[in-house]
Amino acid sequence: MGVRHVLGTGKYLGLPSMIGRSKKATFAYIKDRIWNRINSWKGRSLSKAGKEIMIKYVLQAIPSYIMSLFILLEAVIQDIERMLNAFWWGGGRDSGGIRWMSWDRIACSKEDGGLGFRDFKAFNIAMVAKQGWSLLSKPDTLVSRIFKARYFPNNSFFDSSLGYNPSFVWRSIWKAREVLTLGCRWSIGDGSQISVMQDPWFRGSSEGTLRGPQKQEVYHMFVNNLMQANVKQWDVDTVRNLFDASDMEKNSSGSLA
Repeated sequence: MGVRHVLGTGKYLGLPSMIGRSKKATFAYIKDRIWNRINSWKGRSLSKAGKEIMIKYVLQAIPSYIMSLFILLEAVIQDIERMLNAFWWGGGRDSGGIRWMSWDRIACSKEDGGLGFRDFKAFNIAMVAKQGWSLLSKPDTLVSRIFKARYFPNNSFFDSSLGYNPSFVWRSIWKAREVLTLGCRWSIGDGSQISVMQDPWFRGSSEGTLRGPQKQEVYHMFVNNLMQANVKQWDVDTVRNLFDASDMEKNSSGSLA
């Protein structure tokens, strides 16, 4: 195919081509890029408004691309936040100025007393979770088919396991899967693929699932078994025979979508 084999551990499209055991060393270049940008402005006089714009629109944007694919080590994220915090209070990483407030506090919204700076850990998880959403919503793309064939060929993304010798990309997506688990709900449709007890499908429930214990047969049923044939309505008699009145009332907000 005309593709050359290149030895080494350089970068391809701005990403490390290989990720070894030392993840901190692999992603150290992100901190270097942020520090070099800070250092280029260190000797200039910036107002607080100028520093805020510098942090929000320049420095915070540097790790965005890498954070959309990999979940960085907490130590790397903490180093980045320390540099930005030092720049905000004193002008640079080696500044001797007092940091009057931790990054966790100034990363809150302005309504909550912060300055609206980015919570890098939450941002990182959310960005990687978008890759997991792409695997769910676009199953026919090449990358989705490769991940499915490699890591969950016989089940769904939500039921997948970490697997043997997984790549760092899959480790990151699998870890961020919890965000999707907490936020996703099935759109009922015909209900033929939605497990009554295992899948999240209730609108009003915070967890989206029906809680046990229930009758044994319910654990092997799909939502379409609780609906009238060819009609998007509950089979009231079946529901009453399977569930207690208290469970029905408690989950009454989980109407058909």
